[in-house]
Amino acid sequence: MSWVNTAPADNRDDRLGRSSSGGIGKTVGMKHALTIPPYGELSDPAALVELAVAAEQSGWDAVFVWDHVLRRPDDPQEAADAWVAMAAMAVATERVRLGPMVTPITRRRPIKLARECTTLDHLSGGRLTLGLGLGVDTTRELSAFGEVVDARERGARLDEGVELLCQMWSGEEVDFHGEHFMADRVTVLPRPVQQPRIPMWFAARGKARKPVRRAARYDGLYPIEVEEADLRSMLDVVVEERGSLDGFDVIVEPTDELPYRLLEELGITWAIMGPAPGDPAAFDMANTAPAEVFGID
Repeated sequence: MSWVNTAPADNRDDRLGRSSSGGIGKTVGMKHALTIPPYGELSDPAALVELAVAAEQSGWDAVFVWDHVLRRPDDPQEAADAWVAMAAMAVATERVRLGPMVTPITRRRPIKLARECTTLDHLSGGRLTLGLGLGVDTTRELSAFGEVVDARERGARLDEGVELLCQMWSGEEVDFHGEHFMADRVTVLPRPVQQPRIPMWFAARGKARKPVRRAARYDGLYPIEVEEADLRSMLDVVVEERGSLDGFDVIVEPTDELPYRLLEELGITWAIMGPAPGDPAAFDMANTAPAEVFGID
């Protein structure tokens, strides 16, 4: 698949950290993403904008935002809307990629999500990466509002919703009648800046393999809370599905068991790190070069 960013050249950013001169499948080393929980003091959208600007100036390659509507009782309860915050961050920055890590389609309307993504892609000049997942109910953010809780159904809604998103981003007439979503002879314009569509990364946890196969059909995998053996197994599944890891992004948080250098050896393309909800270290991280934060030479 050939990817094109139709934004003006001075606003372009290498898609997902790929070298624009080297083409898909060639990297320029791991990229570095700061992931921000927009809660507590960071529920102030002005603070999130300030943080994104600082991260860009410090050399970070992306600033991603958690997308939850409720938090655990022991977390700060003030929460910003991730999508409104990212729009403000997009206007204030020029280079860093932006996106939710991750959004659960099961509690979204696909047409609303499609419009938000396209608008944010235009506003940022083609810098949106869409992180997607099943969603979780550990804070009752599904059950408290009558959303689907069953994991299998959430998976089916995710698969169907992604298919519909891709069709709506095509700019062609869409006549889609699924089990969970529909679009009856509609055309959604404008198209996103990034072509053939906005890149999508998918979350996967532990030993689950269906989410990994889902991710392999698109652009990236975001393994969460995995050990080395699980990560290696996930990469094997991606290679089985795609033939190789070329042109595919994998974003992982380094840990004691998964140190930065090991991730490099495994071919991981992005290293991600961020503070816990309510942790005042967010601005310190944003104002610090990624090499120092990750402890690399």
